[in-house]
Amino acid sequence: MNFPFFIAKRYLISKKSHNAINIISGISVAGVCIGTMALVIVLSAFNGLSDLVESLYNSFDPDIRISVKQGKTFDAAAPELSELKKLKGIAYYNEVVEGNALLKFNEKQCVATIKGVSEQFVHMSGFDTLVKDGKFDISKNNIIIGKGLAYVLQTGPEDFFSPLSVYAPKRGNTSSINPEDGLNEMKVYIAGEFTINDDFDYRYVITDLAKARTLLDYTNEVTSIELALKKGENTAAVKEEISKVLGDKYLVEDREQQNALLYKTLRSEKLWTFIILFFILIIATFNVIGSLTMLIIEKKKDITILHNMGADISLIRKIFLVEGMLITFIGAFSGMFLGVVICWLQRAFSLVKFDKGYVVEAYPVSFHITDFIAIIVAVMLIGLFAAWYPVRVFTKKHLAV
Repeated sequence: MNFPFFIAKRYLISKKSHNAINIISGISVAGVCIGTMALVIVLSAFNGLSDLVESLYNSFDPDIRISVKQGKTFDAAAPELSELKKLKGIAYYNEVVEGNALLKFNEKQCVATIKGVSEQFVHMSGFDTLVKDGKFDISKNNIIIGKGLAYVLQTGPEDFFSPLSVYAPKRGNTSSINPEDGLNEMKVYIAGEFTINDDFDYRYVITDLAKARTLLDYTNEVTSIELALKKGENTAAVKEEISKVLGDKYLVEDREQQNALLYKTLRSEKLWTFIILFFILIIATFNVIGSLTMLIIEKKKDITILHNMGADISLIRKIFLVEGMLITFIGAFSGMFLGVVICWLQRAFSLVKFDKGYVVEAYPVSFHITDFIAIIVAVMLIGLFAAWYPVRVFTKKHLAV
């Protein structure tokens, strides 16, 4: 057995002449343990929320979206788009028409974005799972409306005998004096309400592609094309291949580019959360400095004996450095274990629940291996400094070795 480790282990578990040293050592382990546990729990909870937000956006946003760099619409029958359908990595191809419209029900009205989609939309997105009231049905004169819009209009799937009026301006110039002659009107029925978050719930209405084209005065045009990739496909590689096929006229965006602000916000929030907890952990680890300082003072006679037997100062310092690292190691791994257990209990038994009306019933948690690596590296580095400083200073200042 390594000699410094053997002596350090004995010092750690043996009873000290002053009981306060045992207490301070226990507090040191507990401080590192609680700090590490807090990091595991908070980061896992943050991961759960981030994964939930991303999954909700992924149910609405495609793997890859294609639009034009200049203008709003483009011809869905363009030759380059026909070539696009032949690419092996593409599983679903959805043509989309989007435009603003006025919704009116009785005396209530609001502005919304009409999104016309093809039959493949529900298969590529799993959007039907987000419909919480009613069902996903955009056939005939049916639409799916955001829960927020339904709340503003005071209507829903239950009003199946009362149609909702949708108005959109006609394209081109209209010579009529009557403003209503410049609008296309469509009577529709709400088949279901979806809920994602306020950004979508108070904005979007999902309808059939043909109805959207009729309402918005389009023929064969689309505002974008949404693609879902086959499982296991490399998004970056497929995106690059699509860009080569389409050329510079089109804008090709993956999910992160479609929601760049969202992903940047999630990453920055997690980083700052880690930094704040990291500083709290530094404060908790200061107990290690006090524990080692008192231990060095108590073991002054032992150190003198070891020195007289031939142990140099570097070996003696290594003993107490290992002592400090053992305190940090025990605290860190016990904290990680407790953090994982608490998170597992949350996943298994939903200990902390949300109020009614949330997308999920309980607070989500998710483990990322990179978080565990970052936590253990950070904690051990703090422990190394907390052990090195008193060993270096106090063995030189107070001990005649």
